[in-house]
Amino acid sequence: MATVRVHTDIAASPEQVWAAVADIASHVLWMGDALAIRVTSPRSIGVGTTFECDTRVGPFRVTDEMEITRWRPHHQMGVHHQGLVGGTGMFSIEPAPSSPWRRRTRGGRSGPVTRFRWTEHLEFPWYLGGAATALAAAPVLHWIWRRNLATLRRLVEAGAL
Repeated sequence: MATVRVHTDIAASPEQVWAAVADIASHVLWMGDALAIRVTSPRSIGVGTTFECDTRVGPFRVTDEMEITRWRPHHQMGVHHQGLVGGTGMFSIEPAPSSPWRRRTRGGRSGPVTRFRWTEHLEFPWYLGGAATALAAAPVLHWIWRRNLATLRRLVEAGAL
């Protein structure tokens, strides 16, 4: 199993960050490895929402089938991966621990700062190399997802999401 944990601090409120990530289809705007997302269930938000994500990592392309398993607005969104690569993922949103709730932002303004955490536990099938692939994939995915969070931070702080 590959476990990848990344986080970033975003100069925005938890409500603003949640609004940016609650629309699952919009994840393609900040996830460089997500080519397309198609909601496959009648609902598009909340527990039970299912979707397919066309993903590209280097030369590898896969359609990841996912289901939302946890939905706590402004706090957590959890997914279960049901495609070729299995596992679970979680987005967590909380006030940044480096301040009681407010600190100086890049523009010199004072405002809320939110910590956004992304944790994934992924299992690769034996015919794709299993544990060896997980070991090799973890640092690559960590690098890709740190870039994704940098993009998310820029877009939220600019008010573009």
